[in-house]
Amino acid sequence: MFISYPDYEELYRAPRYSITVNTAEKRMNLYRDGKVFKTYPIAIGKPSTPTPKGTFKIVNKSVNPGGPFGARWMGLNAPNGDYGIHGTNNPSSIGKAVSNGCIRTYNNNVIEIFNLVSIDTIVTIV
Repeated sequence: MFISYPDYEELYRAPRYSITVNTAEKRMNLYRDGKVFKTYPIAIGKPSTPTPKGTFKIVNKSVNPGGPFGARWMGLNAPNGDYGIHGTNNPSSIGKAVSNGCIRTYNNNVIEIFNLVSIDTIVTIV
């Protein structure tokens, strides 16, 4: 009799997450192990302060950062500014180009994302 056991490393490996922000569609995709896991509506930078495009990493995270940043903050290593993914105290801004370059989403969404991703998670903004 032959008993097959699943690969231990695969069975207990933590999922790998990444994020892609589509500024044209004002949507953010959270990927889990390379597959779209969830999609979120976002607000992006206004024309005078656009959201930077490129591939970045999450470099810091903060709970209840206060002010316009809503319930969570995830800072990016984007050059020439202090950019991040965060919640908002103005939910009516979601779906618009109104920020100073950051990516905003609803507080319940940013809490969910914050709890899943870690420092060094890749964020691609197109």
